[in-house]
Amino acid sequence: MSDVLRIGIVGAGIMGRGNALSLSGLAEVEITAVTSRSADGAERLAEEIQGRGAPRPAIHPDLDALLADESVDAVVLTTPDHLHGEMMVRAAEAGKHLLVEKPLTTSVAEADAAVKAVRENDVVAMCLFNHRWVPAYAQAHQLLADLGDAAVAYARKDDTLFVPTEMLSWADRTTCAWFLSSHDIDLVSWLLRDQVRRVYATARWGKLRSLGIDTPDAIQIQAEYSRGAVATFESAWIYPNTFPTTVDSYVSVVTDNGVVQLDRQKESVVVATPDSYTYPRNMLQRVLHGIPAGAYADAIAHWVSCCRTGTQPLITIESSRNVTAVLEAAHTSIETRQPVDVSMLADPGNG
Repeated sequence: MSDVLRIGIVGAGIMGRGNALSLSGLAEVEITAVTSRSADGAERLAEEIQGRGAPRPAIHPDLDALLADESVDAVVLTTPDHLHGEMMVRAAEAGKHLLVEKPLTTSVAEADAAVKAVRENDVVAMCLFNHRWVPAYAQAHQLLADLGDAAVAYARKDDTLFVPTEMLSWADRTTCAWFLSSHDIDLVSWLLRDQVRRVYATARWGKLRSLGIDTPDAIQIQAEYSRGAVATFESAWIYPNTFPTTVDSYVSVVTDNGVVQLDRQKESVVVATPDSYTYPRNMLQRVLHGIPAGAYADAIAHWVSCCRTGTQPLITIESSRNVTAVLEAAHTSIETRQPVDVSMLADPGNG
C-alpha cells in the first residue's frame, strides 16, 4: 500500500458526498476514483473533491472499472440499501478494503456471502454504524458496564416525510426499519453487550401508499435478547416536514441498578427565523473551523486507520451481519404475524 490510502467512492448521492467530505479532512487519504449510476452526479462529486484542493479523481463508468483501477486500495459503498451485498463480495474478491453504508445488506444470504468474501480475502471491512462515535452514546456504553443486567430498552428513530418522498428515490425498495432501526439495533446491542435471539414485529401502511410509495409508514420490533433483556425498536418516516429536525432520535436503557436516557432531538443549538424553528444537527456531521468533524468523520477515520494497520474495526463485519439477521427476521414476522427466532454468528470482536 502507498503512503496514503487511495479510495474509490461508489455512489454520488447524499451519502457519497458526506463520505467524501469526511475523507477530505484526513491527510492520509486520497480519493482517486468515483463511480455512480448518474454520470452527472459522478462529475459533480469529482468537482467537489477537486474544489477542496485535492487532485480530481478518475470517473469510472461502473464498479468493475473502479475495482480494476490499480490506484484504488479501498472502496466506500454508498449505494441504495438493496445493492450493497453483491458489490461487497466483488470488492472483497478484488482485494479492496471496504466501508459500506448501513445496513450491511438487506438479506442474511447476502450478508453471509459478504462475510465469507471479506474473511477469505483478508480485507478490512466495516459497516458505517457511526452512532458508536457519538460522545453521549460512547459514554453510555461505559456507564452501563457498572449498572447491572439490562432489563428493557427502547430506541426510536423517526423521520419526516421529506426522507421517503424527496431524499430517497428508492424508498419503495427498503423500509423505515432497514433505513433507520438498523442504526438502533447495532447501537442497543452494543450498549447491552448482547445479541437478539427472537423478534416479533408489526407494521402500518397507509400514508406513503397514498402517495404512490409502497413501503410501510411505521414499524415496531419487539426484541428478546439472549440474557433476558427486552427491547422495542420504533421507526417511522411520516412526521410532518414542519418538525424541527429531519430525524427524531431517542434511546433509553433500564438496568437492575439504573437507567440511561439519550435524547438527540436537540443538539445544543436552537435557531428561529421568520420561516422556521429548528434544532440544527451537529453530533454526526459538522465542519469545525473548516475541518470535517463529528461522529461520521470519527468513524471513517477509525476505518481508515484499521485499513492502514490491519486492525479489526470496532464494528466487526459479523456484528453488522447480525443486525441484518434481526431485521430480516422482523420483516418475516411482519408477514407471518408470528415471533421469529434470529440466527446469530459468533462475533470475534464482541461487537
